[in-house]
Amino acid sequence: MLAEYLLERQFALSHVHPHPNPLPPAGEGTFSASASKQFVTALSLQNITKRFGTLVANDDISLTLDRGEVLALLGENGAGKSTLMNLLFGHYVADSGFISVFGEPLPPGKPQVALARGIGMVHQHFTLADNLSVLDNVTLGAQSLWSIRSGHSQARRKLSELSSRFGLAVSPDAMVRALSVGEKQRVEILKALYRGAKILILDEPTSVLTPQEVEQLFSTLKQLVADGLSVIFISHKLDEVLAISNRVAVLRQGRLVHEGATANASKESLALAMVGREIHKPRRTEASAVSTARILEVNALSIQHESSRVSLKNVSFNVSAGEIVAIAGVSGNGQRLLADVLCGMMRSPSGSVLVNGKALAASAGHAIRSNIARIPEDRQHVGVVGDLSVWENAVLPRLEQARFSQLGWIKRDAAREHAALLVKQFDVRLSSIEQPIRRLSGGNMQKLILGRELDGAPAVVIAAQPTWGLDVGAVAFVHGELLAARARGAAIVLISEDLEEVFALADRIAVMCDGVLSAARTTSDWTMQSMGLAMAGNAASSALGIQRAA
Repeated sequence: MLAEYLLERQFALSHVHPHPNPLPPAGEGTFSASASKQFVTALSLQNITKRFGTLVANDDISLTLDRGEVLALLGENGAGKSTLMNLLFGHYVADSGFISVFGEPLPPGKPQVALARGIGMVHQHFTLADNLSVLDNVTLGAQSLWSIRSGHSQARRKLSELSSRFGLAVSPDAMVRALSVGEKQRVEILKALYRGAKILILDEPTSVLTPQEVEQLFSTLKQLVADGLSVIFISHKLDEVLAISNRVAVLRQGRLVHEGATANASKESLALAMVGREIHKPRRTEASAVSTARILEVNALSIQHESSRVSLKNVSFNVSAGEIVAIAGVSGNGQRLLADVLCGMMRSPSGSVLVNGKALAASAGHAIRSNIARIPEDRQHVGVVGDLSVWENAVLPRLEQARFSQLGWIKRDAAREHAALLVKQFDVRLSSIEQPIRRLSGGNMQKLILGRELDGAPAVVIAAQPTWGLDVGAVAFVHGELLAARARGAAIVLISEDLEEVFALADRIAVMCDGVLSAARTTSDWTMQSMGLAMAGNAASSALGIQRAA
């Protein structure tokens, strides 16, 4: 199967040909909407409609993308963005409408042709092989199986030229598993450019980057757009959308409800277009005095796991009742290991975790019985069992309780009734609690997990990336529920790479870098700059934070 796939990719790439009328660079290095209008349309989607049974995922959508333009595509989870991109790539076939690239019709349902026409995508979750080098990842599938070695030198030269031209510095011989998240993203972009991408789709490109890496990415995009690349920028971060794009298109319930120049938009107007109502962001109120009752105590945890290149090194912190302690950091610096230990999923050879003064065993069941709620960062593969129904997933952690089982038999009526209650209370939008949970959008899946875990007023909440990839409405809802749990006296550990989220929710903040956790300081002691430096491993960040506090 792998050989067939690579041969198909080779066939597609061998038919890539430059546009018959090469165009001059689109602008002089600025994100100018007017500059791109003098050039031809790179992409046109006309009257696209796609149905899945009775659900209309895309309803008569028409959009254009000019050469050398950045178009931001916004919408709630489940609004139809992914379906539209899958139609563009040929993974789905539209029920009606057509797509053209640089004036030429794009045959439906043919991914290899989409690749050949220069459509590339950088996914939110990278699609790289960790056990291969940067060069091997970039060339995999782009060369014939019989000419990989013979073309190695030429491929290296081409990769170096692209890297130098667009400021995407990365060593061709570096193993991908040894790269930082920001470096992996550069490899993904280089992979698309190497294959001759003329239209680049970026899906939540900044979700795992430090502020400094975001700035570097935007600088790179500026160069790419000036050179004529067209970009579709999919994001829920409205500040970044306003900073990077020329135009904004908003989908809601499968329909295009807004399209216009970014210069005429605001965060408030875009949020309103996305959800169709005003969004009231919950705000953390300063506690008159944080409880002295330490619910969670973590003492000198050290662990090296074979599947992770990062170890935990003498990690210690504590969380009191009614307090949110945030752990910020770039993905891959040990946060997942820490979350697994705190939820009883992994044993630490040294150190201890205490809940209400009692040691936590390396057992998920013991963690549940210790009243620990777990909101994992990977909701699809860890948070739920995709092929089980919504109601089954709603009671999975509570099956030992008498209200849901007896003598090994599940009380189905009670379980269904409980699931229906959670669905209503947490506004989970679905057709039936009997449907497989994998059919829910990311936002609705997260709402169900949140409801399931917060049910019963847990003593400790471990929330890892709780709003990753969610729309502004879903983010506000999740934040509100976490703050409500705080008000009820829960000790909450918030593990997040979203610094706005960290500053909005946390009473105290610690930063994890390369498995080392900084001291948890009051949120007001940090600045965005000091946080970014600490995430990058710069010791000067401590001085910056202390200086601000003074």
